[in-house]
Amino acid sequence: MSEIRSAALIVNAKSRKGQKLFQHACERLEKLPFSLDAHAVQKPKHLERTVKRALAKKPDLVILGGGDGTVSGLVDLLVGHDAILGVLPLGTANSFARTLGLPLDIDGAINVLANGVPKRIDLGMIDGDYFANCAAMGLSPQIAETVPHNLKKVLGRVGYLGWAGLQYLRFRPFILTVDDGTQEKRMRVVEVRISNGPYHGGTWLVDEAKVDSGQIVVQAVTARYRRTLLKNWFANIFGLSARHHDTITFSGSDLKIDTRPKLPISIDGEVLAHTPVRARIAPGVIRVMVPREVDDQTGLS
Repeated sequence: MSEIRSAALIVNAKSRKGQKLFQHACERLEKLPFSLDAHAVQKPKHLERTVKRALAKKPDLVILGGGDGTVSGLVDLLVGHDAILGVLPLGTANSFARTLGLPLDIDGAINVLANGVPKRIDLGMIDGDYFANCAAMGLSPQIAETVPHNLKKVLGRVGYLGWAGLQYLRFRPFILTVDDGTQEKRMRVVEVRISNGPYHGGTWLVDEAKVDSGQIVVQAVTARYRRTLLKNWFANIFGLSARHHDTITFSGSDLKIDTRPKLPISIDGEVLAHTPVRARIAPGVIRVMVPREVDDQTGLS
């Protein structure tokens, strides 16, 4: 803590829950021995400019409160700055926080800010876009890209699940090509995970991925029939050994990825790219606060 004298807190407070958690976080953080510049951002489109303004004041610590999409969408802005990243997990899956071994409650995460240590980690890159945890191709991005605006708000969870079921019936396996610069491999798959960390959707999926390995990991679920995807999801959720039966993994610092047909790519939950892309690693490009003792299973070595 001795090197932290000032901190900026930026929270995605779009929801009522976000606003309440922001107030609680401020109360806890104001008791710590550093000055605090706090912002509750009601409109997600204003998050980026709020972080830029906070960084202009050169804080020692930038605390981002939100889900994986919020953190991943803003982490680009910290690259090239000396500020340490702090994470308050306010999302549903909180995959990045899980990878870092952070407690998933606000008080526990703030204790890490108070008593943890800064660790230098990698970020993944899809073309020129940095990301924190995992990108994906397959059914999930197809659902996210096609779901009618406000469907979940109007019809609720049932309406969203109904749309997801419809997209599953329309979904077809696709051809994946991975080129590591020395050879090109092609296969029929139902899902692809481009990982900087082992968690995706809050579930441990990619054993080989670590945020300090200097490698980007591509895991493909190989299959000729879409039902294999459901089988793989089931095996992953329940931690069964069968989750490895239909997967193949590639790793490297720079991989070219293409599909037939062209497909959307979700980056930590947000559809932000389409194939073909370059998947790369940016080694040790930021520092983040983690617990002093992190178990190897968190994805940190």
